[in-house]
Amino acid sequence: MIRTEIGSGVAESDSEPGPAAEPSPTPTPAMASACDSTTFEGAALIHCIADPARHRIVTVLGPADGAPYRGFAALAAKRAADAAPVAFAMNAGMYDGEGKPIGYYVEDGRRLKELNRADGPGNFHLKPNGVFYGTGGKWQIRTADDFYANVADRPQFGTQSGPMLVIDGKLHPKIAEDGPSKAVRNGVGVDRAGRAHFVISEEPISFGVLARYFRDELETPDALFLDGNVSALWDPARKRMDSGSRFGPMLVVEEKD
Repeated sequence: MIRTEIGSGVAESDSEPGPAAEPSPTPTPAMASACDSTTFEGAALIHCIADPARHRIVTVLGPADGAPYRGFAALAAKRAADAAPVAFAMNAGMYDGEGKPIGYYVEDGRRLKELNRADGPGNFHLKPNGVFYGTGGKWQIRTADDFYANVADRPQFGTQSGPMLVIDGKLHPKIAEDGPSKAVRNGVGVDRAGRAHFVISEEPISFGVLARYFRDELETPDALFLDGNVSALWDPARKRMDSGSRFGPMLVVEEKD
């Protein structure tokens, strides 16, 4: 994974100063980042907040008539000039060899993949897994079985991943306190005020550390693991766009008009 941060400093010059320039109009302040650096149990994390009062959340896979973008650079290159500013974005769940989601996926109200309740190997099938979804400013996380039983209306966006990290305030029963598997990981949780908290580690961590951060620090009743090893963040305000790994679906948090 390549984490790119583009510096914004001005280079010093040895030349003599010229005539004083005319004052220029006050520039429009740059958009503040929705993400902050933090630590938890000694691990370095990035915590980003999506607030329904300020943001909208969309899922993005690729152009309607083409293959998945597989990364932020391709997405950024295709965004319209008048598109809403991106507050931040993260990879959004697990996918097959072509970058297509292996679980429930809805983009702009269109279901591109049905709910996956099958058994199988890997993190996705470490049941219960879950769905992060929403319509307008109401965002929720449910286990896949809860979603199947109780959600009848198709949301505007939705993505399925697994395992769940926190379920109704309790850690996933199969997650060890600090298991041997360590990876750069990311996840999402929704707090009782309806804000979505996106977290990505800056170093390899266990499932247990990530899950406890959502439960104990962010106090999100439910939280969902998004992925590991390919986890990536796009934070335009900090000029950060992670690259180096090809992933599938993306969750893009946009500024409202």
